Amino acid sequence: MDERRVVITGLGAVTPIGNDVNTMWESIIAGKSGIDFVTRVEKDNYPAKVAAELKDFDPTAYMDKKDARKMDPFTQYAVAASKMAVEDAKLTIDDSNAHRVGVWIGSGIGGMQTWEEQHTKLMEKGPKRVSPFFVPMMIPDMAAGQVSIQLGAKGINSCTVTACASGANSIGDAYKAVQRGDVDYIIAGGTEAPISNMAFAGFSSAKALSTNEDPSKASRPFDKNRDGFVMGEGSGILILESLDSALERDAHIYGEIIGYGSTGDAYHITAPAENGEGAARAMQHALKDAGVSPEEVDYINAHGTSTALNDKYETAAIKTVFGDHVKNLAVSSTKSMTGHLLGAAGGVEAVISIKSITDGIIPATTNYETPDPDCDLDYVPNEARRQDVNIVLSNSLGFGGHNVALVFKKYQ
Repeated sequence: MDERRVVITGLGAVTPIGNDVNTMWESIIAGKSGIDFVTRVEKDNYPAKVAAELKDFDPTAYMDKKDARKMDPFTQYAVAASKMAVEDAKLTIDDSNAHRVGVWIGSGIGGMQTWEEQHTKLMEKGPKRVSPFFVPMMIPDMAAGQVSIQLGAKGINSCTVTACASGANSIGDAYKAVQRGDVDYIIAGGTEAPISNMAFAGFSSAKALSTNEDPSKASRPFDKNRDGFVMGEGSGILILESLDSALERDAHIYGEIIGYGSTGDAYHITAPAENGEGAARAMQHALKDAGVSPEEVDYINAHGTSTALNDKYETAAIKTVFGDHVKNLAVSSTKSMTGHLLGAAGGVEAVISIKSITDGIIPATTNYETPDPDCDLDYVPNEARRQDVNIVLSNSLGFGGHNVALVFKKYQ
């Protein structure tokens, strides 16, 4: 069976730097940060003081108030971003095509805020006070489930849970579903709302969060003085569609997804494999799947978490894969502005990668001040760069040794 070409026809996002794609992208170009002092937890109780929270997000702009109350914020974010993306794609879902419209949305940890609220009720008031909606609000697949219900999508409905690679894995898995012909359209990406006492405490105990108390400087990927990631929240969604379908309905085509690579480190529960061996293989697999050479890639949207090992070993992995071409390759981490959205990161960064192609702009790595000998690539320091962008590779790496690379291309 011939593999079908898969294009992107719709984009949606809610992020710490904008609750729609255009606002987010304008912030990215301007180097604007969405990081500030955390408000969802009492910052004086934790060594980390900052986070990248959504601002002025109103779920009732996208769903009925009664429905919103039955959703954890991670699901609300996914529903909002998905409705934006479907509207952007001008995709009408009705009885004629509902069975050919899929949903594949990943989340790393699901309903943390719901879990925390209901556990407090259990401890303080007893088991009878725990909400009957506790389980369906908490489980990570419910974002995909609720998007399907809200939009009437009856095709494949799934959720890939691979920690911070969840959004990227979900897009890759969705891409293959369209390529195979399982569906003609799929709503795909990631979502996360992790900013809670339990998540803050857990990541703090693991010494993963930045303790820099200057919000404007805390997330500093690839900089020698990086000291951990900044927790963020939000959702990024793409509409993936077969090229034939997009042409038939005269849809606007943002770009094409042409490659997907996914590997496991088999090494450690949190640390990346030495020299980024697993990440390198994911990039190699994605390029082979795309049928492009390393020299054809213009830009890498890096995982770039601002942690010591990730940035060092991702840099090493890029060198392994791209060889001499690294001298001509732009690499940046937009987590310097958005913070790390965990399972939503791959979704939001896929949207950013597509916008980079359509607008011919490579986002900067902000807060890059002190070079690190272990991180010596062109990280597009501090100012976005205008240049023609034909092919972008986007990396996402997760606890458990999950490595994902996606390849996007200018549509021709």
